[in-house]
Amino acid sequence: MSSTALRQKSSTEGKASISSSFSRYIVMVEKELLELVRSFKLLWVPLVFILLGIMQPVTTYYMPVILMQTGGLPEGTVIEMPMPLGAEVLAQTLQQFSTIGILVLVLVCMGTVSSERNSGAASLILVKPISVLAFIGSKWTAMLILTWGSLSTGYLASWYYTGLLIGTVPFAKMASSLLVYGLWLTFVITVTILFSSLLRSPAAAAFCAIGGTLALSLLISLFPKALGWSPGALSGFASQAVVSEITNSGRFGLAIVVTVISIAVFVLISSAVLKRSSTVD
Repeated sequence: MSSTALRQKSSTEGKASISSSFSRYIVMVEKELLELVRSFKLLWVPLVFILLGIMQPVTTYYMPVILMQTGGLPEGTVIEMPMPLGAEVLAQTLQQFSTIGILVLVLVCMGTVSSERNSGAASLILVKPISVLAFIGSKWTAMLILTWGSLSTGYLASWYYTGLLIGTVPFAKMASSLLVYGLWLTFVITVTILFSSLLRSPAAAAFCAIGGTLALSLLISLFPKALGWSPGALSGFASQAVVSEITNSGRFGLAIVVTVISIAVFVLISSAVLKRSSTVD
């Protein structure tokens, strides 16, 4: 056989191998999404984000009435509160997502890998011709679909009710802040999957992920100039994007690059940790 024919045969086999690996990855993603449907996570997690998104503009608009009804104030008391701008309400919605929203996502994601390691399901899957990277990648992809879907529906609901009750916010500002904040949540989910690969206990994985996220946010608030390039600064950039505009574009661009690289590295580390684990040998 000539050298040209050998190269063509090798190229054809390589393309077939890549196509087969991609097909198995897609099947794994479909399996993860089916599990999210069966556990109703694809239903109640978006509902939690929609509720959080709606609560902020509604609570802000009706705050004087709420204080009058629940504050036990004397009859005839008049409460006048300045109404914030619509963009400020959306920034406050992001703060709600940073507390309750992140807590919900981490709790949903904490057993993604560790639970299947403990039950032996990971070993049964990985004895088949499925790579560890495809195994981790499928779980990461499914969680991203859940995260971005929940964030988008909740933030759009907040944007709609903010425009209805308080004031209109340009769609471009809302969309830009949504993309920046979505990248921050992607980083949080990736860190949670990393700890779920490192630790056998889902509770320990959730504790480490939430603790790491809080520590990073605290360091950003203490040293905003020194750590303005880190992934933890993205939530602040998202608020800036919707309220006015991002002032320091250099740090913002660096934060995006560092976050994307960190996400890729953490996924690879998760795969390497699981591959070396005795539970999947």
